Amino acid sequence: MGHRNGRLAHFATSAPLTAGNLVVGGVGGGELGSRGFLAAFDQATGKEVWRFWTIPEPGGPGSETWKGKGIAHGGGPTWFTGTYDPQLDTVYWPTGNPSAEYNGDDRLGDNLYADCILALDARTGKLKWYFQTTPHDLWDWDATETPVVVDAAWQGQPRKLLLQANRNGFFYVWDRTDGKMLLAKPFVRNLTWASGIAPDGRPIQNPNQEPTEAGTRVCPSQDGATNWFSPSFNPATGLFYVQTFEKCSTYTKRDPGLWEAGREYLGGSQRTAPGDKPERVLKAIDFKTGRVSWELPQPGPATSWGGTLATATNLVIFGAEDGSLMAADAVTGRALWSFPTNQGWKASPMTYMFDGKQYIAVAAGANILAFGLR
Repeated sequence: MGHRNGRLAHFATSAPLTAGNLVVGGVGGGELGSRGFLAAFDQATGKEVWRFWTIPEPGGPGSETWKGKGIAHGGGPTWFTGTYDPQLDTVYWPTGNPSAEYNGDDRLGDNLYADCILALDARTGKLKWYFQTTPHDLWDWDATETPVVVDAAWQGQPRKLLLQANRNGFFYVWDRTDGKMLLAKPFVRNLTWASGIAPDGRPIQNPNQEPTEAGTRVCPSQDGATNWFSPSFNPATGLFYVQTFEKCSTYTKRDPGLWEAGREYLGGSQRTAPGDKPERVLKAIDFKTGRVSWELPQPGPATSWGGTLATATNLVIFGAEDGSLMAADAVTGRALWSFPTNQGWKASPMTYMFDGKQYIAVAAGANILAFGLR
């Protein structure tokens, strides 16, 4: 496991998360063959309280899901901020792809705990449960999309839920107390790699969807059916609002070569599938059924990364593909308002109060724009 005691090529890309008297942070480095981990620090002293490694030690729990030498540079980064439930005192943290992502020859098996939702005891870091969305990921489909905590009736009974629209094209609902999968439905049209999710939570994979040396067309694309940009949920409508990609990739496999600290360790490449016409679509998903209630397509090449914000007044504020900040009716999807920023989105809108007045703010390129609500 040589590199674990040397240069680990770790870095950080997202904000840490406060959880009780701790602050929890993750690391990037999945494309560099770094071993992912989460660490919690005492807010008062900065002392590390616990650490959870996402790639097992050889012989440890989960290591049986790695057949081959790939475990030595396993990836499983924790680069995106998780979610905290103070009532259950549980941190829900999504993890990224295994390294050498397009070539799984040296890592046969499911490759835990890559592409997982981890439920960790906030005080100790002990694993309560996990759910792996894409076992033995060959397409770079990190599970690093915001897991949303929702308390709602489920089939007539109050339930503590966790919702996620995953990069692999499926929308999931879990009981967040024990990780039981309650629903898994596709939310994009372009989905070729699996026909569904079995009751045990495993994908029902279609044949001939693994990357090859000649290239394999797979949907969704490497960018995913959605990605890290924020979704939102409105309890009044029961709808989950998420910006999606309708596009596919051609995945090409190659030998990743020898691992070297600080250098990419990919096992192949990908490009937008030729002949496809990618599309960016805002979708409203009924969380109880997984059905898409409405959608709002946006003209453009589907390369923007803006998220959504749902309001109690039944608006959805979102960064549109053309660089506009837009508002749509949360019930019908009808576009109501648009403000051009002439920027490609790399941020999601947020809201705050100041002197009794509500504002909507968003980072548009190098500028922070704020809009007062009347």
